[in-house]
Amino acid sequence: MIGRDLEVEILRLHHAEGWPAGTIARQLRVHHDAVRRVLRQAGVSAVTRQAPPMLIDAYRAFVLETLGKYPTLSASRLFQMVRERGYSGGPDHFRAVIRALRPAPPAQAYLRLRTLPGEQGQVDWAHFGKITIGRATRPLMAFVMVLSYSRMLFVRFYLNAAMGNFLDGHVQALRFFEGCPRVLLYDNLKSAVLERSGQAIRFNPTLLELAGHYRFEPRPVAPARGNEKGRVERAIRFVRSSFFSARTYRDLDDLNGQALDWCTGAAAVRLCPEDRSRTVAALFAEERPRLMALPGDPFPTEQRVAVRVGKTPYVRFDLNDYSVPHTCVQRAVTVLAGEHEVRILEGASEIARHQRSFDRGAQIERPEHLQALVEHKRAARQARASDRLVQAAPAVTELFDQAAGHGHSLGVLTRGLLVLLDSHGASALQQAISAALATQRPHLAAVRHFIDQQHSAGGQPPPLAVQLPDNPRVRSLSVRPHALEDYDRIHRTSEDDQGSNAPSRGADRTDDPTSGA
Repeated sequence: MIGRDLEVEILRLHHAEGWPAGTIARQLRVHHDAVRRVLRQAGVSAVTRQAPPMLIDAYRAFVLETLGKYPTLSASRLFQMVRERGYSGGPDHFRAVIRALRPAPPAQAYLRLRTLPGEQGQVDWAHFGKITIGRATRPLMAFVMVLSYSRMLFVRFYLNAAMGNFLDGHVQALRFFEGCPRVLLYDNLKSAVLERSGQAIRFNPTLLELAGHYRFEPRPVAPARGNEKGRVERAIRFVRSSFFSARTYRDLDDLNGQALDWCTGAAAVRLCPEDRSRTVAALFAEERPRLMALPGDPFPTEQRVAVRVGKTPYVRFDLNDYSVPHTCVQRAVTVLAGEHEVRILEGASEIARHQRSFDRGAQIERPEHLQALVEHKRAARQARASDRLVQAAPAVTELFDQAAGHGHSLGVLTRGLLVLLDSHGASALQQAISAALATQRPHLAAVRHFIDQQHSAGGQPPPLAVQLPDNPRVRSLSVRPHALEDYDRIHRTSEDDQGSNAPSRGADRTDDPTSGA
């Protein structure tokens, strides 16, 4: 309430000064409703301000008629239509006007859906941000299944919404519930529905295999009818607010462990939304015997991908490389990936098994794969060298046999024979090997001895170990050797120095009292 003196001041400013109600309210620091009430009690009629003309006024009838026929027509399409008819306004203002002119959809009433115990479950994915693992950033997805009668829920987190994780979520949830409802309700996600035209639905064949294994009916909701699976939508909101908010965890396994404890704890002891007198756990105890029994073996959930091994013994899967035996290069293999393990098959045979990595660009290797490749390459080099020696000097086969019998290193023998082959030629090597075998000395030193004897007997100079490059300037280079007298003079000077020091060393030994000993 305001005082009489303030009312008098309001009337004076209005009649004498002609101030509008808003100006009086601001200047006197009172609410504008109080000013209008004082003026209304004094018989002053409210002044209706006429709205200024708008550019849309000339097209208002056309817009209302069009929206009456097509109530969901977008504002951008309407803007193009009125621009073609001469409208000169901007798109932002036009959208605001259309928002006010668009007829509101008629209110719809919904029946509260009730289900029998063990009759229905609802399934959906939920996005919970991203998680960084090494150099990879992956989406954090939550698989949520809720039983429609008891509202018992199950949540498990994955690093993507791939089909393998979708199947694993079902298996883990049904194991958690210790049974399966007769109907599972899905949104129109690709893991469940591949194509839909009216009432004609083409289900994902892998989902149909899962449904056949557990004997439940997959049922998608109608398009744009999210209310039909409101239980799982509310369950996801409950997971966000009651479990995930401000949650800390070490890794994905730790997060899933906490989620499982929460499902059996806080989520189970809450009151059921439909029956506030009972808890979810109490209703679930009533519903569990009505669930269908699970089969003896769980449904296989590994992700199956056909890949081809390249020139290196690695398989690329999910941004990482996994090693395989070197004998599998350039072949087609199958990768079976689970949550913690990656298996690689060639046909029906398993050729490799690795711990799964969710990093990016990592190489996951088994030491035996690399060691086998190294030994194979060493053996291949040895085989190529042996073939060359056998072709150049056939007697080398017998030399290898006898050298192996005496325990000599065949690798050292092969490398030495290759050097002799390059420096002396095939004929000289064959003769030297034959001589070594004739004297029963099957080793590299004997072959070198006999090949040197051949060169000495023929008066040939020793071959150069280093080949000159094929360059005319180098090959025609003339080098003047030193005179041999220079080396003799250096040798005599060294002997003189040693002779001058000899007596002193001898005297020292003579003076030593222990020298006689």
